Amino acid sequence: MKFEKTARFFREVRAEMKSVTWPTKNDLKEGTIVVIVMSTIVALFLSLVDLGFNNIINLLF
Repeated sequence: MKFEKTARFFREVRAEMKSVTWPTKNDLKEGTIVVIVMSTIVALFLSLVDLGFNNIINLLF
C-alpha cells in the first residue's frame, strides 16, 4: 500500500515536471546577472548606511 502511494507520487512528479516551462539559457543568464547586480547594489548601500551610523555613534560617544 505504502509503495503504491510512493510510486504514484513519483509518477505525478514526473508528469508535472514535463509540463513546466523552463527558462531558456539566455533568460537564465539575464536573470542571474540581474540578481548579482541588484545584490551588489544593496550590499553597497547597506555598507554606506552602516558606515554613516558608525560615524554618528562615534561622534556622539
